[in-house]
Amino acid sequence: MLERFYPDIYIDNIFLLPLDEFKKRGIKALVFDIDNTVAPYDMAEADEEMIDFFKFLKKQGYRLCLLSNNNKKRVEKFNEKLETLAIYRAGKPGVKKLENAIFDMGVTKKQTALVGDQVFTDMYCAHKAGVLAVLTKPICNRDQWMTKVKRGLERKVIKAYLRRMAK
Repeated sequence: MLERFYPDIYIDNIFLLPLDEFKKRGIKALVFDIDNTVAPYDMAEADEEMIDFFKFLKKQGYRLCLLSNNNKKRVEKFNEKLETLAIYRAGKPGVKKLENAIFDMGVTKKQTALVGDQVFTDMYCAHKAGVLAVLTKPICNRDQWMTKVKRGLERKVIKAYLRRMAK
């Protein structure tokens, strides 16, 4: 039952994305959550490191998308310098807007990875949609109040996942 919340790949941060493995799997599109995956939830704009990283990923041939449950103002402001497909009020773990993003990027579900920091929204959404689920550790301990409520349960799910992987 917990498997629906488990990642396919678990990494410390987005800079450690296994790009060689992605290429072997045929991944052509990367869909990123913003808050505590790409940047702290209270960072309004992408910093130079993130801008450079997104440029690098684009040069590697990846199609990119930001998919956030946050509001339009937050997502558009953060995306100004990244200049990528950006979707706000995504309704994760619902899959409709993720499926729209996949269509807009011109790829298939099998060619897509969703990268996020939450098991109940990002990983569950990825599995429901049939895309590769990549979990990152949260960038920082600062979270919106609703996310803070879920973090304790998330830690239990991640511990169960890690125990399973150790077998």
